[in-house]
Amino acid sequence: MLAQAFAMCAAPLVVFVGGLVGSQLASDSRYATLPLAAMVFGTALAVYPAAAWAGRVGRKMVFLSAMLLGAAGSLLAVLSLELESFTLFVVAATLIGMVLACIQQFRFAAMESVETDLMPTAASRLLLAGIVAAYLGPELVTLGQSLHHNTFAGAFYLLTVCFLVAFIALLIGFNNVVIVQSSEAVSRRSVAEILSNPGILLAVGSAAVGYSVMTFIMTATPISMHEINHFGLEETKWVIQSHILAMFVPSFFSGWLIRKWGFVPMMWAGLAIYALCLFIAYWDQALIHYWSALVLLGLGWNLLFVSGTALLPQMHNANEAHQVQGLNDLVIFSAQAIASLASGVLLLVLGWHGLIWVAVPIVLIQVGLILNWQQSKGSLSKIGN
Repeated sequence: MLAQAFAMCAAPLVVFVGGLVGSQLASDSRYATLPLAAMVFGTALAVYPAAAWAGRVGRKMVFLSAMLLGAAGSLLAVLSLELESFTLFVVAATLIGMVLACIQQFRFAAMESVETDLMPTAASRLLLAGIVAAYLGPELVTLGQSLHHNTFAGAFYLLTVCFLVAFIALLIGFNNVVIVQSSEAVSRRSVAEILSNPGILLAVGSAAVGYSVMTFIMTATPISMHEINHFGLEETKWVIQSHILAMFVPSFFSGWLIRKWGFVPMMWAGLAIYALCLFIAYWDQALIHYWSALVLLGLGWNLLFVSGTALLPQMHNANEAHQVQGLNDLVIFSAQAIASLASGVLLLVLGWHGLIWVAVPIVLIQVGLILNWQQSKGSLSKIGN
């Protein structure tokens, strides 16, 4: 949790400044959100190799290497800002995204350390580290002003320090967890067999839909607010910080809710919250509407993501853990990368209201996966227990 609190500062920082730096450095405004898309693309690119590498050398080696790569990527971002190179900044964002792929493995390491019935709680509690990251990440921009004449460069200097603190925390405090496998020999399934399982599709879909809708709207928000509707940087930062806090604060109780009511009811709740978010976002573009919609977006994401994450380990064999985890994150962050890349372009082409309409069919995908699961299993109560 300590390592994640500092290392995850990278995500809200790049979300906050990525589009703004892109607007300053890109030759075409349509590419303003490319750094955010590059970060997510880097995550999608690295998730499967990171999981496979962890299966061979252990998670600790992967985590420590990732923190050093994050520090290097942050310094590259500083260099790109000094040289005013958009290309270098996109490369730096890609490297930071690759680090985030490894950080995503933290939740599986946490769940492996507890009994099966405590996995939802472990997954949700670990996300509480995001509360620190949600506040500290954007605040690095303000703190960076006192360090460097280029405000954003100062922020990335401070992000380098955050990665080094996370490195020290992992070096001292984390040990690999040995996964105990059944004494009975169980053959590993092929990728096609794994993805044909309705339970795995439900778990993967819940997190993927949650992430893609969240990224799709969140990525466009700073540009819609600051560049198009001319809200101040402080107001934009407040909305983004509130959104990220809303992503993680529910982790105080979401694991308990999943254990009490089951996975599918919490997925339905997340989808209902997303529907309300889209309604408010479409209604108006006043500050209160941006803020309300983004807070609901964070809450809905938490329920969908934690539900899918906690359900996944119950849908595969122990010897398939790293393979399924890698596939899970590959789907999630590939979908997120597409959503991030499309967000800025669709905002300029369709406008804010058109962007909201595009999010509707993505939400309906998860509705279909839940109905498919219910048809294959018949009873919601079997899932929650």
